[in-house]
Amino acid sequence: MVTVVELFSLLLVSVLWGCTNPFLKKGSEGIEKVTKANRVSQLLAEIKFLLLNLKYQVPLLLNQSGSLVYYYTLSTTELSLAVPVANSLTFLFTLLTGKLLGEEFGGKQAVAGMFLTMAGITLCIISSLNDGDTQKRNTTHPEL
Repeated sequence: MVTVVELFSLLLVSVLWGCTNPFLKKGSEGIEKVTKANRVSQLLAEIKFLLLNLKYQVPLLLNQSGSLVYYYTLSTTELSLAVPVANSLTFLFTLLTGKLLGEEFGGKQAVAGMFLTMAGITLCIISSLNDGDTQKRNTTHPEL
């Protein structure tokens, strides 16, 4: 059965991943202007650009802290719930944060997708709660 702490952890992961994605995109702007003579020099110059760019590094660190919470949550939550909930909500938070930063939203199809995603997540959570109730009844009354 899913607990409030597990749901909060999955929500935190989704917020950390989803809200940082548009900032990572914005923070990496200008990397296309980095040009060097060969591939190795190009790669090193791009890495240097990203490592010295606070507009990229801060969202990256927040994003990676979301990954730490995610891996902890995976150890305590059913995979069949954790993976779809975290990834679906990440998508929603990415869309909403991008919209707040002035990115294109996607119109009616994006809104319909968000509603369908929320409906799917709700069904996953309800299913997980019902499975927990069934397991409790079967433990207390094995004849059921």
